[in-house]
Amino acid sequence: MDPERAADLLRTERARIERAIVTREHQDDAEEKDVQDPGNFASDLYQDELDEGMRGDLQVQLAAVGRAEERLAAGTYGVSVESGEPIPDERLEVFPTAELTVEEERAREG
Repeated sequence: MDPERAADLLRTERARIERAIVTREHQDDAEEKDVQDPGNFASDLYQDELDEGMRGDLQVQLAAVGRAEERLAAGTYGVSVESGEPIPDERLEVFPTAELTVEEERAREG
C-alpha cells in the first residue's frame, strides 16, 4: 500500500476513535442521584458503566492505531507482525490497523 494512503487511513481512524472517546465522556443529566429516585440512579450508573467499557475498547483501538503508525514509520506497515506475509491492500482499506493476515486471524480465533 502506498505510504501516503496508509497515513491518510490511519489519520482518519485516529480522528474517528478520538471523537468517539470524547462522546463517551460522562453526560450529567442534572438530576440528583438519591435514594428517592432509584430509577435515575440506576440509569446513570448503567450509562456510566457502559460508557466506561466502550472507552476501554476505544483505548485499545487507539493503541492499535499507534502500533500501525509505528510500523508505517519503520517501513513494515502492510506485512503481518507474525509471519511477515503481506496483508492485502483491500484488508488494510477496511481495517487499517490490521496486524495479521485474514488466515492468521482466523487461526487465532479458531
